Amino acid sequence: MKFFGGSYTVKIRGNAKLFGIIILVITTLFMTGCENLAKDTTESNKSIKVAAVQFNPQLNERDKNIEALLKVVEEAAQNGAKLIVTPEMATTGYQYASRKAIEPFVDTIPGVTTQKFEKVAKKYDCYIVIGMAEVDKETGIFYNSAALIGPEGYIGKYRKTHLWETEAHWATPGDLGIPVFDTEIGKIAINICMDSAYFEPARLAALNGADILAFPTNSSGQAIWALQARAMQNGLYIVSANRSNTENEFHMVGASAVWSPEGEKLAEAEFVATEEEDIDEPTIIYAEIDALKYDNEAKRRLKERRPELYKELMLYISPWDYTKTTTPREVTAAILQYEPESGDKEANITKIQKLIEDAVAKTKGNGEKLDLIVLPELATTGPVKDLEEASKLAETLNGNTVETFKKIANTHSLYIIFGMIEKDGDKLYNTAVLVGPKGDIIGRYRKTHLNELDKLWATPGDEIEVFSTELGKIGIMIGYDAAFPEVAGVMAVKRADIIAIPSAWKGDFGAEIKINRDISANRYPEGAMCLWDSIAMSSQAYTIVSNFIGTSNNYLGRSALYTLDPIYGLDQPIVASGNKEEVLVVSFKTIQPDWWFNQEKLISSRRTCFYKPLVK
Repeated sequence: MKFFGGSYTVKIRGNAKLFGIIILVITTLFMTGCENLAKDTTESNKSIKVAAVQFNPQLNERDKNIEALLKVVEEAAQNGAKLIVTPEMATTGYQYASRKAIEPFVDTIPGVTTQKFEKVAKKYDCYIVIGMAEVDKETGIFYNSAALIGPEGYIGKYRKTHLWETEAHWATPGDLGIPVFDTEIGKIAINICMDSAYFEPARLAALNGADILAFPTNSSGQAIWALQARAMQNGLYIVSANRSNTENEFHMVGASAVWSPEGEKLAEAEFVATEEEDIDEPTIIYAEIDALKYDNEAKRRLKERRPELYKELMLYISPWDYTKTTTPREVTAAILQYEPESGDKEANITKIQKLIEDAVAKTKGNGEKLDLIVLPELATTGPVKDLEEASKLAETLNGNTVETFKKIANTHSLYIIFGMIEKDGDKLYNTAVLVGPKGDIIGRYRKTHLNELDKLWATPGDEIEVFSTELGKIGIMIGYDAAFPEVAGVMAVKRADIIAIPSAWKGDFGAEIKINRDISANRYPEGAMCLWDSIAMSSQAYTIVSNFIGTSNNYLGRSALYTLDPIYGLDQPIVASGNKEEVLVVSFKTIQPDWWFNQEKLISSRRTCFYKPLVK
């Protein structure tokens, strides 16, 4: 018998038991050897070098661009990069006014362009993503596409799903969905530029099994701003390649980057703020990604999704929607941030009443009328540790807690959103209640995505809701719901103008914004939280977060208003401290109908035909 290269002779003389033992020992040694070999292989291959090539093509010079890009890509390959990502439209330049204008420069995929890069991929045993203008040889239709090439040649392509206005004059929206390609370095998906303004493309990549998202872009800021959130929401490495110069007055800001599944910025190119600072020469950034992190907390969180609640994501209600708000509202809101007295309703209500009086006085002193107050999750009890405690503190909607807030709302003629433990029959819910200025209940939302603490006592809610008020349409989610972008997506489809997030946040998901803050025209405050910001931007609804503080319970504060577009200077996010009790008063104007991008444009440009995997 030969075993791992050695030769062994075994003589068995009628002893079956001995034979069995020998076979067991040999099998165990063999399996142990295989496991150690596999472990050694995994350990040696866990670190993968990736590169983002910040390359600036010349308009209408496809052949010159390809030759120049080949040299830069080969440089990255020579330096050990196993995945190399190039910008959107890297072979042609970006600004084309019509099909006729770009027609001489399109190529099939696969075609002449991919053949040239195949040689580099084969020579250096690497994978290359090329952003390019594609013509379908059977239909003559043009697409803004990206090709994936590997050591064995052409692998596959992605056609941009969500087009920006410029390429919509010549390109057709992609028809391939979000394919994922299985490679030796992991499963790779591709999104392109404007795709990141919508949560769906990156989410679909994750649901289809992607480990790495390649992101060719020609971004002036918005597209790359979303990437930290997309990485964290989906547990993906993201390799983003942008341009760093100006083409026909369209300025692209560089800042190509590599993001980890935890939202860590592993590498970033220089941010190029103005045309005067243009960098025409190519820049390559490198980072090491860890294949062992393909399995991560955010990936595992995908199993907690509740697709049965997301069916509205498939609705396309545009251009007609008679339920939407058509007139902007000026809203002044107060966000209460405080340390809860665990389980002591009376003490918490006393504290809340004092804070509300402070908020009313503060706005009155500024000559304003307070319209809305948002309190944290489980505002009058604080989070509870088990079913027994929750049962003692639970109330129906006819109980004293709701009656107290109804009276406060009526006294000050305003809306209040507060969290409570709701009892309904033999079930308990982590609930947020919206009461109105007439002292009535406008609606209630039961938390749909429960964290580990909630699961000890709460029943999950079964509907994502939006409520009509004189301030516009208000959506409510609670705490951990914010880790699931589908919730805000459904609220956007239902045309929420405002999203309120009562929270008890300890940093158990999300992280501080680590994007280069200089990208945003209106600078984000320190302590701004990435996933809360993403909710506002991706749903185009002003988002109000109310959180606890407290060193004994590790609540992190940072209650905030997140806004529709600080990137290009429309409005300003505001964030409270991380450790002080305070009333944060904010004012904003809803819907922003005249801005370049708003909820109306978001809804009308969604590509619902590809979203079906999100709801099944």
